[in-house]
Amino acid sequence: MIRVMGMTPGGSLNEFSSVKEAKKAELRWMWVDFNQPAEREGRELSKSFSFHPLAIEDCVEKGYQRPKFDSYHQYIFLVLHHLTKDTYEAEEIDVFVNEKMIVTWHYEPLKMIDEIWERQLSGNGLAGEGNPIGLLHSILDMTVDDYFPSVYGIEDVLNRIEEKTDENSSHDLMDRLFDVRHDMQKLRRSLVPTRDMLYRLLNGTNVALTREQQLYFSDVYDHVIKLTEMLESYREFSSDIRDNYISVSSDKMNNIMMTLTVITTIFMPLSFLAGLYGMNFVYIPELEFEYGYFVLLGVMTLIAIVMFIVFRKIGWLQFSRSKKKKRRRIFKR
Repeated sequence: MIRVMGMTPGGSLNEFSSVKEAKKAELRWMWVDFNQPAEREGRELSKSFSFHPLAIEDCVEKGYQRPKFDSYHQYIFLVLHHLTKDTYEAEEIDVFVNEKMIVTWHYEPLKMIDEIWERQLSGNGLAGEGNPIGLLHSILDMTVDDYFPSVYGIEDVLNRIEEKTDENSSHDLMDRLFDVRHDMQKLRRSLVPTRDMLYRLLNGTNVALTREQQLYFSDVYDHVIKLTEMLESYREFSSDIRDNYISVSSDKMNNIMMTLTVITTIFMPLSFLAGLYGMNFVYIPELEFEYGYFVLLGVMTLIAIVMFIVFRKIGWLQFSRSKKKKRRRIFKR
């Protein structure tokens, strides 16, 4: 679906049925949004705007593109990542911008794009949004701000894991810790390139930003730096938790081995004597008992069961699950 809005020479914002109709209106600027575009709609990028083939290829191919900034002769091209909060997967948003137009391309419906669109049509646009560069800032700002709840949620989970306030075993906590680290890696793969992209946008000579616009984009850049620094600190925090767990597990294993060694040492001379003499005594009352063999089997089974229960109760039989469980969300919203 393609939707078009633009500012007329009289200063009003109107929607248009097609790009061709909008161009005939001689607008001050226009916004063309490709929302879940079909293959035939993708031809408009070349037919109506004559964008570079490499930029068009980045749009139409659904493969993973890192956030980036490319500058062409009459426009700039950006690849942004919008966070999917349920899975931490990145939804790609491609944006073409110059002083006369902004073109957005995304294969998934995005609530933030709809919100900015409706805000413009209703006349409630934020300060600085009345031009393509301002709209680019709003899209970037909302994209980056959506990362904060997830990053703060990761901090809460790490604190709970460290305190071990829930009733899960240590192995369950470590499973959750590795899930958190996996999610942090996903976020980092989006945020670090976004930081580099914003740096190029602010410090490059290809985009003529006013002083006011630089302040707005610098604010977004500061937010991205804050997010990346938080993730780095959380990675170190999670590494400390993992190292502490390994140390505790090693100490626990040493205690178990020490206990088993003591038990084995006690029974070694007894086993030696039993093996040496082979129980070859003339008078052994149990040999004449009719059910002695079955009694012996019962005693052996009872000893094994009691030892199993005791070892389980003191925590010696907590082994990691070999089967992979379905990965769960690390925190609830």
